[in-house]
Amino acid sequence: MDRINILYLDDEINNLNSFKAKFRNEYSIFLANNTTEAYQILERESAIHILISDQRMPDMTGVDFFASIISKYPSVVRILLTGYSDISAVIDAINKGHVYRYLEKPWNDIEMQLAIDNAYQFYFINNQLRLKNDELRKINEELNRFAYSASHDLKAPVKSMQGILSLVNAERKGEENKLLSYLSESVKKLDYFINNITDYYRNTRIEKTFTEIDFNKIVQESIAVIEETHNCNVKDIQFSIKILQEIGFINDEFRIHVLISYLLSNAIKYQKNRETNKTIGIEIHVTEKRAKIKISDNGIGIPEKHLEHIYKMFYRGTSQSTGSGIGLYIVKETLEKLDGRIHVISEEGLGTTFEIEIPNEVAL
Repeated sequence: MDRINILYLDDEINNLNSFKAKFRNEYSIFLANNTTEAYQILERESAIHILISDQRMPDMTGVDFFASIISKYPSVVRILLTGYSDISAVIDAINKGHVYRYLEKPWNDIEMQLAIDNAYQFYFINNQLRLKNDELRKINEELNRFAYSASHDLKAPVKSMQGILSLVNAERKGEENKLLSYLSESVKKLDYFINNITDYYRNTRIEKTFTEIDFNKIVQESIAVIEETHNCNVKDIQFSIKILQEIGFINDEFRIHVLISYLLSNAIKYQKNRETNKTIGIEIHVTEKRAKIKISDNGIGIPEKHLEHIYKMFYRGTSQSTGSGIGLYIVKETLEKLDGRIHVISEEGLGTTFEIEIPNEVAL
């Protein structure tokens, strides 16, 4: 272990000399007779681990000195010494000076050494935690930048491919070509996955923006977008839409659009292939406090063993899944941003119902 660097501040020279004489073999000791010297040592020495200060100083109390250095030297562990019992000093030491330990003078050698060793362990653990947090923050920022860059750079060529495929199909005047059909399907899947990445990025990075929500408009737009981007015909599905919105509802339109779009997308994708009566129910009830949204289908349902995993990223609970496995993960993350709740009821072979609640910000 590297030597522990200790700065001891005291206006009594005898105390300084006594401290150094007793602990100089175990630790690297720096002495200051006043706060000015202490500031200079902190600026000069790159790694002071522990700062010990007497409470009664002529120019500034130990607690006030601790408080004055917290912002510039937050990692330094502080120990306060006092020669008198004063409960207010103890309270200030904890609340104002962020003191790790409080010792009475005259201090006991064994107690002091134990306090120093414990303080350094506290310093070391906190420092390692801070480094790991900084590393995680950097990794998260890099991942977010990558997600944005990847989705942005991939979007343009995908749109170009879709345009070329449309032109080829138009020139062939309706002649069926399975290879072109497969290629078109693959491009649509890629486009949908890029949209997933973009939605995830925007949800994690963009602050909430409050506007008045028209649920009927969002539902109709979501169905139209799904029909355009999915390889399915929503005209084969019977929609039962009941929207009761007699009062204003304020919240984040982008995130609510994401919630409804992904839940509707799931309801459409997991219909039974041979079902002749495909149905999806959409019920929205807006009150002063919240919006309750229920989206149900008569599709393949979710096996009970998969229910606890469906909100995990890239999790797929059925071989019928053609998506990325990120949709419900984005739904859960989006609801957390909106302080909302979600509940799922599903039975294999019969269908699935998602119920979500979102607070109405107009009530706040």
